[in-house]
Amino acid sequence: MKKLSIILALACLLFACNQGGPKSSITDSASLKPNLTDSGGDWVYLFNGKDFKGWHTYGDTVVGAAWNIDSGAIHLQPGAKNGYQTKGGGDVVTDSAYGNFDVKISWKVGKKANSGVMFYVQDNKQQYPETWNTGPESQVLDIDSNEDAHSPKHQVADLYDLIPCQTHPAKPWGQWNNLEIICNKGHLEILLNGETVIHALLWDNDWKKLIAASKFATMPGFGMFTEGHFALQDHGEEVWYKDIMLKKL
Repeated sequence: MKKLSIILALACLLFACNQGGPKSSITDSASLKPNLTDSGGDWVYLFNGKDFKGWHTYGDTVVGAAWNIDSGAIHLQPGAKNGYQTKGGGDVVTDSAYGNFDVKISWKVGKKANSGVMFYVQDNKQQYPETWNTGPESQVLDIDSNEDAHSPKHQVADLYDLIPCQTHPAKPWGQWNNLEIICNKGHLEILLNGETVIHALLWDNDWKKLIAASKFATMPGFGMFTEGHFALQDHGEEVWYKDIMLKKL
């Protein structure tokens, strides 16, 4: 009986130590709690999964009605067209601007759909009518059946009209893809589903030559800003974005 009591006491002591011991650091998105404030370089969510706090339609103060929250994701429900975009839609952008960053975004598209994630966007529609007048774009689309699916520099994960990927490790429409964009002091790395697909150095002479050879050549300031907003593109087709998190570098 005495031996059993000792064993029980040791078990209780071990349990108490485990309960009060140090916690492991957060390293994955599933463990993170939504937080829209800067916490000294930690990962923070830019989208809380419930509403559009921290976001607005480009050129407006709120998010257009064509965008909604669907099962914790930002969702564009396409309908009547307004040019190439959706009536009541338009690109949505972050309220805040960022310089050096590591951002992670999960996305999926409908069949034949096209969209994009832009960074360093200048939030000034009067001076720049489109988000892509200033911000480079990581291409988001249906890898199989979109009209740009096999177009050079316009394929999925390409830095649109600037740098093509050597591989395009995207999942088919209707499935989630994990995008990561890291930019630190001009050093750009883009990963899709854990695989690095783009390496580039921004703002140097080679970067300027890429811009000069692209559709953006006539757009003053394109790709040359060192701080700006993130934008999710309305290209008139169905797309979802979720688990949008950022770490300042």
